[in-house]
Amino acid sequence: MSESPVTVPVCYRHPSKETYVRCARCERPICPDCMNEASVGHQCPECVAEGRRTQRSARTAFGGSAAGRSGTATKVLVGINVFVMIASIMSGGANAVAGGGWGGLLGSDTPLTRWGAVLGGAVYGPAGDVDVHGIAGNGEWYRLITAMFLHYGVLHLLMNMYALWILGRDLERALGPLRFVGLYALAGLGGNVAAYVFSPPNQSTAGASTAVFGLMAAIFVLLKRLKLSVAPILPVIVINVIFTFAVTGVSIAGHLGGLLTGAVVAAILAYAPRAKRNLVQGAGLATVFVLLLMIAIYRTLALL
Repeated sequence: MSESPVTVPVCYRHPSKETYVRCARCERPICPDCMNEASVGHQCPECVAEGRRTQRSARTAFGGSAAGRSGTATKVLVGINVFVMIASIMSGGANAVAGGGWGGLLGSDTPLTRWGAVLGGAVYGPAGDVDVHGIAGNGEWYRLITAMFLHYGVLHLLMNMYALWILGRDLERALGPLRFVGLYALAGLGGNVAAYVFSPPNQSTAGASTAVFGLMAAIFVLLKRLKLSVAPILPVIVINVIFTFAVTGVSIAGHLGGLLTGAVVAAILAYAPRAKRNLVQGAGLATVFVLLLMIAIYRTLALL
């Protein structure tokens, strides 16, 4: 009686290659070209792909995804602000770059800033009659959004973009792109709503500083939540608040409104319970948006 020949196993993906190594998960034979090193043994390409699909992606302490490490959202926001500045210069000529406030260092207003800056009412004529237009009279609610992307001159833009670049990447890394953009947008909106409520007639305001002040407050809140020292950000906040009150032509209401809104939004993101984090964070940010909208509506009714 003859013995049956011994069959050497071959790779399930490359039948021409003999192998005695098997996948640690599915136990199919795999050749060196198909081996993926695992914590125990090796895995085949299909098992590696399946593991990636079923494995939960890493999250930060505040629920952010690893996508925030690239800083893409920060780069996009900087790009939008730069693009709008170029459009503003093209609409207003050389005076859009310099010749405005701060001894001529800032640019003057342009057709684009006049179109998109926060403005509620303006006084015309010797009788002091108020011609309510802008947000209130003409329903130009978009100004509460567009104002955070408009700047009076290149120097104004550079200061805000430098702050956004430094603060934004750290916050995006900690919060993830989606939460970071939500923080930025609500802080900018909160500062613009505050400027709308408290600015006198004839005064228009614009700039990303409303959002930037919110980012400064957010870093302070996140550091406190992580029980880390606030020494890196506290002097920055104090200096910028002093600057806000000391320099003429700066929107005090806009800066402080952005600072307060950023702190509130950051607290919602930082202190949401982990078990219901997404729900609490989403509902919290939606509530902030609705409250800001209600304040803006109240201000509009008061102007009409």
